Amino acid sequence: MIKFNNMDFKKSVIVPGILLVVILFLLNGISKNHFFRWDLTDNDMYSLSISSESVVDQVDDLLAMKVYFSDDLPGEYANNRRYLQDILEEYEALSDGNIRFEFFRPEDGKDIEQEAQKAGVMPVQMQVVENDKMEVKRVLMGMVLLYEDKKEVIPVIQTTTGLEYEITTRIKKLVETHKPTVGIAQIEGQESQTQNIQNVLRQRYNVQTVSLSDEVPMEIGVLLMNGVSDSLSLDEVMHLQSYLSRGGNLFLAQNRVKTNLQIQQAFVIQSNIFSIVEPYGFKIVENLVTDQVCGRVSVQQQMGPIRMNVPMEYPLLPVVRNFNQNEPLVAGLEQLQLIFSSEIQPDSSLDDKVNFIPLLFSSDHSGEMRDNFNLNPDPQQNPFLRMFNQPEKILGARSEKVDENGLMSQIVIVSDSEFLLDQGGGRSPENHIFMMNSVDYLVGDRDLIVLRSREITSRPLEEISDESKRTWKWVNIVLPSFLIVGFGLIRMRAQKKRSSVLEELYG
Repeated sequence: MIKFNNMDFKKSVIVPGILLVVILFLLNGISKNHFFRWDLTDNDMYSLSISSESVVDQVDDLLAMKVYFSDDLPGEYANNRRYLQDILEEYEALSDGNIRFEFFRPEDGKDIEQEAQKAGVMPVQMQVVENDKMEVKRVLMGMVLLYEDKKEVIPVIQTTTGLEYEITTRIKKLVETHKPTVGIAQIEGQESQTQNIQNVLRQRYNVQTVSLSDEVPMEIGVLLMNGVSDSLSLDEVMHLQSYLSRGGNLFLAQNRVKTNLQIQQAFVIQSNIFSIVEPYGFKIVENLVTDQVCGRVSVQQQMGPIRMNVPMEYPLLPVVRNFNQNEPLVAGLEQLQLIFSSEIQPDSSLDDKVNFIPLLFSSDHSGEMRDNFNLNPDPQQNPFLRMFNQPEKILGARSEKVDENGLMSQIVIVSDSEFLLDQGGGRSPENHIFMMNSVDYLVGDRDLIVLRSREITSRPLEEISDESKRTWKWVNIVLPSFLIVGFGLIRMRAQKKRSSVLEELYG
């Protein structure tokens, strides 16, 4: 009989066990602050961006995140909770201990719901299925960020789309010591509703309306100016030029043709605004760009005995999907919607004085209207809407100009006079992103540009030729049949081989 030394056996078990525990403890401590992950999404949506890392580096004191989230939520909302916890762990790991978060469940006590409401997170009602019946349940799905004596609230988290941007933006607002001011230009005799754009801007900036009849205040970092349809007064010209000459930054939404779709009339704009921006190395052509890739309008058509509104593609509403990928301002964008846009042409004679960078382009199937502007949306009655024989055209750009004193002023131009208006481009979330990126770029605060751009959820299908469509159609029809037949032949051959082996063994 073989005997074992009891003490040696214990040592042989205890020592490796202790060593394993120590190794696991060290690995856990290291991985908490030094970790990596593989993110296979096309825009790394499950990883913190460089922009977020840059903002987190600015946190130099304790930033507490209190998350109020109910349990037993329906599937998609439960996934939101898991995603939120994962992303907050990354914020915490990157902050060197300056960011901490904690989850609170209202199921643990009524005082938690009261605390959440005092902080600004209000309960929402949600229909859930419990015990095989539909019930209405009060739930919490929000968070509060506390830093020094300041507070930011995300009252409801219903989707993970844009969540990192929401959190990072609020962290940036908390740690910022100086918030830049953006001006909305007011032109005498011209009213424009820009409430949507102002609401978006207020998430990051102080917003102030600026009358160009008076001198532009010194604190204005960027001036937003919507389309001018007439000449500016002498005072307005003087104050705008004075602002630019002292290193001011201008976001200008301006085309060259005034349009009215209701009465289907258009005329070329005669204004001194064009002479003001020409020294920046570009001119706006007296045309309207048409594009095969476009938006739609509703057109009344006779359908039997009744007239109905029929959606119809309208090439005078170009959808921009071509961007200058070398420019961070637009590199992450996927789509913009423009209305009655004009072509922008660079002035090569000023190449040594200005830096002109195209940003937005129409598609390779473009056209134009000149002189005779026919706005009829019916392509059967408007031949201009069927002519797409011209290459891409510049619809947006930025330009930098340095004066003799070394002061640099910048302009971002988009050739759509309704780009900032509530009834025009101001309704589009994609347009908001381009506008916010432009403002960030002009004030020199570019932390959020990449992050904001990658939060776009538009995924338009790419257009392919009819020949490619036919090819893929036959591939889808023929390939599955070949795969099934091939699989059957392989399996039949394997069965025959197996049968012959069995015959040799037992025959």
